[in-house]
Amino acid sequence: MPHSFGIRARTRHMFARNFREHGMPIKLTTYLKTYKVGDIVDIKANGAIHKGMPHKFYHGTYIRNGTLQETFHGA
Repeated sequence: MPHSFGIRARTRHMFARNFREHGMPIKLTTYLKTYKVGDIVDIKANGAIHKGMPHKFYHGTYIRNGTLQETFHGA
């Protein structure tokens, strides 16, 4: 049982990139996609980009855009 409780503690496999996707740049369509308030979005953190990364608790969850009250459990 580890004694470190940092922001990225025990996230070795969670934030790891998939097979053959290491070092690949992020597609431009990811940034150009528009979301409306009320859309259901999947929160997946990219381990290659550290700035603006959500907390590990929210990784893989579905959330209505604009609210954090209505959450859906995702894969």
